[in-house]
Amino acid sequence: MYIIGEKINGMFKKVNQAIKERNSEYIKELAKQQLEAGADALDVNVGPESVNPLQDMKWLITTIREVTSAPLAIDTTKPDIMEEGLKLAGDAAILNSTHADSEKLDIFVPLAKKYNAKLIALTISKYGVPQDTTGKMELVTNIIQKCVEYDYDISNLYIDPVILPINVAQQNAVAVLEVIQQIKVISDPPPKTLLGLSNVSQGTQYRSLIDRTYVVLALSSGLDSAILNPLDHELMDAIITAELLLGKQLYCDSFLTAYRKK
Repeated sequence: MYIIGEKINGMFKKVNQAIKERNSEYIKELAKQQLEAGADALDVNVGPESVNPLQDMKWLITTIREVTSAPLAIDTTKPDIMEEGLKLAGDAAILNSTHADSEKLDIFVPLAKKYNAKLIALTISKYGVPQDTTGKMELVTNIIQKCVEYDYDISNLYIDPVILPINVAQQNAVAVLEVIQQIKVISDPPPKTLLGLSNVSQGTQYRSLIDRTYVVLALSSGLDSAILNPLDHELMDAIITAELLLGKQLYCDSFLTAYRKK
């Protein structure tokens, strides 16, 4: 599974403080820790408290680039900040993200194509997040149609069916698994699937347990990628073991260590 580390996000108190104080060492260490723990890419989000999000985003990316050339997911809803972020991020960048409304897709799909970036598209519209499989799949169809319209490579598209907290929207968790399965047969080639995993456990008591159990269910449904906390070792062990049992990794007695060294 393609893992995007979620920790460089201004919503986290220590990251927010590091951004304000321009504490580059903290950010660089956090980037290295996530990659060493198994992340393939890093999400970069300045957070809602940023008073100058454009400058903060540029500083974060420049700081991270001092220690790694790993792909970066530029996490913002603002097109001008997104474009500057994609310019700085360079090769294999990820646009995170667009909603499924046509007016949003008309901005972000061409932007992703311009910078040869992967595109994360959420099944959210101006009416909110559909709770059922049918509503989510209608938005998936709109996303794919827009990508075709702009001749955007569907193999670089990641659709996020949007998992909601299990304590407030329990049936949504089932619908998301169904959508992941259906996306696999909606086009040829099909888009990839992605989840912002930690949303499922938001506000619950057993966050790590819920996260790692749900990601195993999602992997068995065909999930390709997730934005998650790679520093949660039990979560990472569950992912590695699930992929082993699904035949995506070769077995050896030290398969956990072998996966992390790949």
